[in-house]
Amino acid sequence: MGAEPDPQELRQVLGHFLTGVTIVTTTGPEGQPVGMTANAFTSVSLEPPLVLVCVANSAASFAAMEAADHYAVHFLHADQHVISSAFAKSAAGGTEKFAGIEWHPSERGVPLLADSLARLECRVDQRVELGDHVAYVARVEAAHAPTGDATPLGFYRGAYARLSG
Repeated sequence: MGAEPDPQELRQVLGHFLTGVTIVTTTGPEGQPVGMTANAFTSVSLEPPLVLVCVANSAASFAAMEAADHYAVHFLHADQHVISSAFAKSAAGGTEKFAGIEWHPSERGVPLLADSLARLECRVDQRVELGDHVAYVARVEAAHAPTGDATPLGFYRGAYARLSG
């Protein structure tokens, strides 16, 4: 079989897979809003309703995700690439990422962004260590998609992508 690809080569190859762009939010240990951009998200099951998001051990939001019982996943529309970039900055603190973003707390205190293509509110069911990431499998407790026809934000080969339709 041969040697495994080096991480940079693997990243470049995996970049050829078009992904959606999400912002995952939760509440930090002191009640502060915490959020990050994530494209490692997938639906796992409809019955029961389960989803999965993967977070790097090195992510600034990792400690908050490890301590959290709940998180929200926001699917972004094509005009939200600036928000996605702001939430992708690992150096920025949790509260800084929310500056200028309209949001409100859920019943459990999880930050819910006012504008997104769709949103899921989730309760963590399992944490699975997978290499340099942890997969958070969660039960969907609420799902919301505003009416209207918006274009989703994609990510392809290291850049934001718009789907034409």
